[in-house]
Amino acid sequence: MIYKPSHIDTFREKAQLWASSFSSVCIFNSNGFEDPYSSLSFMIAVGSESEYRSNGPVDKVALQNFIDSHSEKIITGYLTYELEAFFFVPSCLITCKGSQVTVNARNPEKIIQAIEETADSPGPINFKGEIKARMSRDEYSFSFNRLKDHILKGDLYEVNLCQEFYVENAELDDYGAYKELNSTSPTPFSCYFKHDDRAIISASPERFLTKKGNKIISQPIKGTAPRGKTPKEDMDNKEHLRNDPKEVSENIMVVDLVRNDLSVIAEPGTVKVDELLGVYSFRQVHQLISTISCDAREGLSSTDLVTGAFPPGSMTGAPKIRAMELINNYEKNNRGLYAGSIGYFNGDHDFDFNVIIRTIIYNLSTRYLSFHVGGAITALAVEEQEYEECLLKASAIISLLKKK
Repeated sequence: MIYKPSHIDTFREKAQLWASSFSSVCIFNSNGFEDPYSSLSFMIAVGSESEYRSNGPVDKVALQNFIDSHSEKIITGYLTYELEAFFFVPSCLITCKGSQVTVNARNPEKIIQAIEETADSPGPINFKGEIKARMSRDEYSFSFNRLKDHILKGDLYEVNLCQEFYVENAELDDYGAYKELNSTSPTPFSCYFKHDDRAIISASPERFLTKKGNKIISQPIKGTAPRGKTPKEDMDNKEHLRNDPKEVSENIMVVDLVRNDLSVIAEPGTVKVDELLGVYSFRQVHQLISTISCDAREGLSSTDLVTGAFPPGSMTGAPKIRAMELINNYEKNNRGLYAGSIGYFNGDHDFDFNVIIRTIIYNLSTRYLSFHVGGAITALAVEEQEYEECLLKASAIISLLKKK
């Protein structure tokens, strides 16, 4: 059913709040960032008609069979960094394009009425709890310097070191936190996802992989600078980022890594760099983003394509396998959802997946809350600067949780 509300922005706000009451819900919101590569800029999926989940690394054939058995549906879900998977077929799908709303459900009129009658705004996030770092400052220093030693010895060129911040016995209004985070830090791949008492509250700025027609696109982020306090300082920070040897080298290394990842799933000779070192500005930071594309190799399924390039190269290092081995040695805990990906497959075998960064994970039953931050280490990396970059990336979430 197609519906044209009198005020599209108000309808979208009401629709998100209405959806948040469901036990299975996924909200994608691009926050107005223009993107030529995605098919959907705003989507709400609620209710679960059917589910696929893995208890260990995903079985590609089983997941593809699940997708194929619902070939006319959009299927939303996630892959953890360790390739565990959860996907569900929504009983109701709401998409917006311009001022027009499309509702795919059994009773679209009742759903529209329920949304229009949703009057209350989300309440305060009501956070209670003490934020702790899983990795002490000394432990970060140890891991950073050991990894840099590996780089200087020639074991690898770049590696992404991450750390967890966590809260035990936390109290949080999860949807209120998503709305506040999205308001504080609007990004093109923001997402609210809930199932099995697990809430994922994400302000991700990064695309992992999308397929549109036969074209595959990856847009890794490497290189970060803070926003300036004045227009001049802001412009100076952008120019410094654009020309900083360390930040530029990080991005170029991950571009080479992604080119290599895509070559595994691409038609030979089709991998190319569409944009190198683009500077993009967000509410808290400027970022260097590059765009790499290829044609999908004939005979590979959607799950072959997604898992073949997994995990996101910007969250690992180069060479990728060795970097992942060292990450496992020097980080304090498994990454889980962090550095994994949330996204969707649709009926014509296209897909779009983000990178799970700038994200709060909250278990509504155990009341355990966590979020990770990280940064790339290269031969030019300076420990204090990298640690400060981690804190900068965490600032939006920390400010949100401490906000009164």
